Amino acid sequence: MSHPITIPAWQRPHWQASDEEILLQFYVFGQFDAVRVPSLDYGSPGLPPGISATNHSHGDLRAWQGYPLKGTMGRMFKADAPEAWQRAFDAPEVMVVRGTLQDCPATGYLRDTLGVLAGLLDIGGSAILDPQILSLLDAAAWRRKYLVRDGAPIRNHLLILCDGESAAGRSWIHTRGMRKFGRPDISIRQVPEAALDRAGLLCEKLAELQALGAHFAEGQALDVEGLGSGVVAHLRGGLDDPQFNNTCVEFHWPP
Repeated sequence: MSHPITIPAWQRPHWQASDEEILLQFYVFGQFDAVRVPSLDYGSPGLPPGISATNHSHGDLRAWQGYPLKGTMGRMFKADAPEAWQRAFDAPEVMVVRGTLQDCPATGYLRDTLGVLAGLLDIGGSAILDPQILSLLDAAAWRRKYLVRDGAPIRNHLLILCDGESAAGRSWIHTRGMRKFGRPDISIRQVPEAALDRAGLLCEKLAELQALGAHFAEGQALDVEGLGSGVVAHLRGGLDDPQFNNTCVEFHWPP
């Protein structure tokens, strides 16, 4: 890129100190030049303390139990993004960028990590996989999504899903990816079909509040326009929960 965009970091105005932990994890596929990663072009001095980048032969990585291009996840990526999957699959090297940090009042850690990812694309990266939000993008698509002037919106860092529930005509709206911000994922249960758009917007808003540092307490009632205070937070899940790989804050749509 001749004129890279500087990636901003935003403050978290609702932040309060906690013992929550931030997790970042990315796979960058490609064939990398043996030069310094040009992350400064994107406003990043390099990876923050706690986050590391390790270079692996793709052949060696295929033997890992959690290798993301095989099994159910691999088939999903191949079906949803076949060109990006092929670029990733054919790449001879994989940079694994991963680590944990303590909860903090600003998102400089995310800016710095994204700057390194962008720099890796400039020196031979061809695709980036984000397992937390089940995303596999080729280099051009990743740049379009994250190298946005004034910064990519919080929504771009998360996945919001809608799944059917056992009750007829009801759906489950939920997120993945909130561990990037050291916060629980959002879950809204028993959403009627007529309220899907509204529940999706509410889910996005709640996720954004948490990304900006907010916490929800067990039993906390939300005053939602048109629903009164009937939407109540319940703390659920855990890091071994396969739906989230995270804790979650769950709400039930009022009858």
